[in-house]
Amino acid sequence: MTLPNILTIARIALLPVICLLIYAYQPLFALVLYIICALTDFFDGYLARKLNAVSDFGTFLDPIADKIFVAVLMLVLVDVGTVSGYWIIPVIIILIREFLVSGMREFLGPKNVKLPVSTLAKWKTTIQMLALVLLIAGPLMPVLAVSGLWALLIAAVLTAITGWSYLQEGFKYMR
Repeated sequence: MTLPNILTIARIALLPVICLLIYAYQPLFALVLYIICALTDFFDGYLARKLNAVSDFGTFLDPIADKIFVAVLMLVLVDVGTVSGYWIIPVIIILIREFLVSGMREFLGPKNVKLPVSTLAKWKTTIQMLALVLLIAGPLMPVLAVSGLWALLIAAVLTAITGWSYLQEGFKYMR
């Protein structure tokens, strides 16, 4: 167990607590815990490289933790009504892309084909995280929720663009 792997596991372990806080209408506590988890997402990769502690386990778990985190929080925000109506469409786009790209990576893995994360995909992730911050904080100030919905829409557009790019690259190895 390395420090980066402990941070990744802690992030996953804290997700149910964040969800519970959202359901209990404790947005400030949920927001603080979410921000801490988002920081661990940054630091686990940084520390793994800095401490020369990159591991197969961490390489496997970190992207899965990210996807679980985003998917679960988006579903909870839909469930509590923070995201509703037409605004659910960006959530659907994001979830579809995450499943498709993950499946593509799993399919290509045994063929020793890697789909490296693009700069645009990093921006997509950053905007998704910002959208979640704003949406979780929405009950504290409605303007944050509205801003979060628009950030979610921007993230969905970037998600669709990066997803299409990854799929095009992956399809080359399916022919």
